[in-house]
Amino acid sequence: METQPSSDNGYAGNNTSSEENLKRQKEIDAWLPITSSRNAKWWYSAFHNVTAMVGAGVLSLPYALSELGWGPGVAILVLSWIITLYTLWQMVEMHEMVPGKRFDRYHELGQYAFGKKLGLYIVVPQQLIVEVGVCIVYMVTGGKSLEKFHDTVCSTCKQIKLTYFIMIFASVHFVLSHLPNFNSISGVSLAAAVMSLSYSTIAWGASVAKGVQPEVQYGYKAKTAAGTVFNFFSGLGDIAFAYAGHNVVLEIQATIPSTPEKPSKGPMWKGVIVAYIVVALCYFPVALIGYWMFGNSIEDNILISLEKPAWLIAMANIFVVIHVIGSYQIYAIPVFDMIETVLVKKLNFRPSTTLRFFVRNFYVAFTMFIAITFPFFGGLLGFFGGFAFAPTTYFLPCIIWLAIYKPKKFGLSWWTNWICIVFGVCLMVLSPIGGLRQIILQAKEYEFYS
Repeated sequence: METQPSSDNGYAGNNTSSEENLKRQKEIDAWLPITSSRNAKWWYSAFHNVTAMVGAGVLSLPYALSELGWGPGVAILVLSWIITLYTLWQMVEMHEMVPGKRFDRYHELGQYAFGKKLGLYIVVPQQLIVEVGVCIVYMVTGGKSLEKFHDTVCSTCKQIKLTYFIMIFASVHFVLSHLPNFNSISGVSLAAAVMSLSYSTIAWGASVAKGVQPEVQYGYKAKTAAGTVFNFFSGLGDIAFAYAGHNVVLEIQATIPSTPEKPSKGPMWKGVIVAYIVVALCYFPVALIGYWMFGNSIEDNILISLEKPAWLIAMANIFVVIHVIGSYQIYAIPVFDMIETVLVKKLNFRPSTTLRFFVRNFYVAFTMFIAITFPFFGGLLGFFGGFAFAPTTYFLPCIIWLAIYKPKKFGLSWWTNWICIVFGVCLMVLSPIGGLRQIILQAKEYEFYS
């Protein structure tokens, strides 16, 4: 913001206008969704992180394993867990590494590391792809789970189009997205976190009850070598997508109070550890038991393979819907924050409820429209997964860390970061290839708005 030139060009005039500017900035910060309330407890960060992390992607993990095979699959699952925990720790540490300043948003950290212009260009497009991508995919997931619930509970009813179920799911968000900030959705988020644990447990519990299938096979399903390789890449994308909470971690940490004696990284890290234990409890049993019981005949959503008992599967689908409602909100808030920041700071709109009402309804409508138009859920995951999740989750934090802290060459920190970067770049290059192929195969049979 430039200071207005005062009439007498005196120092005092400039001073008052810069004070006014500061006051205006403070008012804007108090209005924006991320910086408005800073009184979160550490357990808020725990369930926000669980909700952000454990996507409905957990249900496709057994399928990802079937594409990767036992050895590589388990290795990549565990490796991803360790690497993403490490990069998450880096983000939590870097939130307040400059005394007296907090990087409340991912791109502020990027700007500090790479410079004002470049930082924006590196981080914002990726963060937007992730957050908007997740919101669209969750619209489809929510709609599909509602549809499955309807078909399970009432198998004789008239079939309703997926389009209408996505609209029903979106209707919830036209209401919920008007909650101003992270703390106000903590109830929604807690419900979502509990749900994710519940349906994960249903998924692996029902698999155990069903037992190992009689004709079970663990080989690769594809008949050709090329098919096997492409499926492998796609499985990589699914796993990359499963660990994608990093895009909102600074935004979540921004809600925790901080003083020089008690920085926010203490409570935040505590929350992250709890979240990661919950993530492990959700992911590993579902992936391993699901694949063990069904082998390579598993569907890309384990609930479809389970079919019976009907009431249990119906319940799991409703849990998925509730969880996805929470996740949608957690990924939407940083986007609302970006749009509102641009409108208020760059285009000088007045911060008002009306502005917020229009922005948020427009965003929900936009994601709903895209979801209805392209509902090929699985392939989209792999594609977005590799394209934007791998960088923001696996190696962007490492690059920023190297740029800012400049650790000793060939020291432990240097090696760790470079290994993560190489692993992340491989994921980024390979998984969209598999995802794109799946989209092409599914799009062949697809008719718009059918």
